[in-house]
Amino acid sequence: MTTIRQEDFIQSIADAFQFISIYHPLDFIRAMKTAYDLEQSPAARDAMAQILINSRLCAEGHRPICQDTGMAVVFLKIGMNVVWEGNPNITDLVNAGVRRAYTDPGNPLRASVLADPAGARKNTRDNTPAVIYMDLVPGDTVDVKVAAKGGGSENKAHFTVLNPSDSIVDWVLSVLPEMGAGWCPPGILGIGIGGSPEKALLMAKEALLDPIDIHELRARGPANRIEELRLELLDKVNALGIGAQGLGGLTTVLDVKIKDFPTHAASLPVGLIPNCAATRHIHFTLDGSGPAAFTPPALSEWPEIAWNGPATARRVNLDTLTAADTAKWQAGEQILLTGKLLTGRDAAHKKLADLIRNGQPLPVDFHNKFIYYVGPVDPVRDEAVGPAGPTTATRMDKFTDLMLGEQVGLLGMVGKSERGPEAIASIKAHAGVYCIAVGGAAYLVAKAIKHARVLAFPELGMEAIYEFDVENMPVTVAVDSSGNSVHDSGPREWRMKIGKIPVNKNPH
Repeated sequence: MTTIRQEDFIQSIADAFQFISIYHPLDFIRAMKTAYDLEQSPAARDAMAQILINSRLCAEGHRPICQDTGMAVVFLKIGMNVVWEGNPNITDLVNAGVRRAYTDPGNPLRASVLADPAGARKNTRDNTPAVIYMDLVPGDTVDVKVAAKGGGSENKAHFTVLNPSDSIVDWVLSVLPEMGAGWCPPGILGIGIGGSPEKALLMAKEALLDPIDIHELRARGPANRIEELRLELLDKVNALGIGAQGLGGLTTVLDVKIKDFPTHAASLPVGLIPNCAATRHIHFTLDGSGPAAFTPPALSEWPEIAWNGPATARRVNLDTLTAADTAKWQAGEQILLTGKLLTGRDAAHKKLADLIRNGQPLPVDFHNKFIYYVGPVDPVRDEAVGPAGPTTATRMDKFTDLMLGEQVGLLGMVGKSERGPEAIASIKAHAGVYCIAVGGAAYLVAKAIKHARVLAFPELGMEAIYEFDVENMPVTVAVDSSGNSVHDSGPREWRMKIGKIPVNKNPH
């Protein structure tokens, strides 16, 4: 019999979530560096550089890789010979560990979990409850896998029940373009095949926790149909040309992970869940000897990449910017923003829309200003703000016409991923502009923020409206005032180019 102390378990959970908030798995760093070295798209290469530099900065500064520090997911395999000190509720112990991790004053993590999801949507303030899966297995240890999954990638989960004779590859290739860039590629695809509907999605989620090993698989060759599928999907998904951040390029996915399970003769359930550029997970085992220990990787494991912002970027003063200025910007152009930048995302936009509908004044003047879709991490030490990367802009599409209209008077927006047809039409009609920052480079972006203060809706926590003073914040024009979108032109250009590049030469 093995006795697991409650404090050992709680502290191990807390330490694990703190650790993965700061350190990418090394297999991810190595795969990303290989993709960076191969990349021929300048825009995608620049995005990958920012992701890799951000990762190193986080390891040096002990700060989160991404401002979306994720919903806590925990897989437990509990040996049937394990005895728990004090006969506790295991769920309560997991949540105690998550609470300790996310409220750690030395590295506070963003609280993103909202209770009453169909109603008040009130932030729990400590990121609990976690999503927990428990299995009883033979043995006398507790096997633990933890992951922090951000909303941008989770929102792109897909599920279908195919006919048994249908092609899984064809379905995945039909889904990927619809996913856009909100999941922050390049990343990893987790796929679950078989079982029941909920089993397929659960396998897709757990598959993401396996190591990146597609290069080893390609070197030795596939031994079964699942391994054949992994290689086929990797090549065909990358041939779509979506690329890093959806800007077009050679690498959209670094690996494809698949788990399968026997299923009903009439069914072929398939679940798909992506992991973003902020891939965060770790695996440890408790054997009763004390809490788990996590050793930070040596900084030499990170590649040295020089990046000081694009030398050809247009430098812009947000405080004097006019529509006549932004009319000259072109989709794909790189910009360095300096001046006052307002923030706001889902909850703030809803409150603003409600105030306008009720004829009430707005708490902030948005005329001729830019808004940044962000929910930052709380600052520590001398930081103006914690990691503050962009959130997915498509969630704000339904507010775009209102925000760009005369009543609000917004000049432009900064976020991540593509905009939908209605939002692009609104941007064109109002001669607005939409820019993107790199998702997965939150700490690097935060370095450009020199001062921050809350202007409105402090009760929303990380979703409050802030005013940032930024200096040379790097962004790319994604939709210009004529309605041209780099998320359309970039992948289309690279899909054509990749058609002439043998995909089997990609070592991933």
